[in-house]
Amino acid sequence: MPFKLNGRTFYKIGEACALAGTSRDTFLRWVRQGRFKDVQHRDRNGWRLFTDGDVRRLKTRANHVEIIRTG
Repeated sequence: MPFKLNGRTFYKIGEACALAGTSRDTFLRWVRQGRFKDVQHRDRNGWRLFTDGDVRRLKTRANHVEIIRTG
C-alpha cells in the first residue's frame, strides 16, 4: 500500500514493479547492469522507496524495445 510523507507518495519495491509491469528480480538486475538508475529514497532500514516519477521511469524501461540491426 503506497504511503504519503510530506505530501509525496512513496511505493515499496513490489508495488512499484507491479505498477510498472515488471518483476522485482528484473528491476534489481537492471540496476546491477547499469540499465536503470537506482532510486534516490530509502527508508530507515535501507529499503528502496519509489516516487511517482520513479514508477514512471520504471514503466518506460519495462516497455522499452531494443532494436538490434544486423549486417
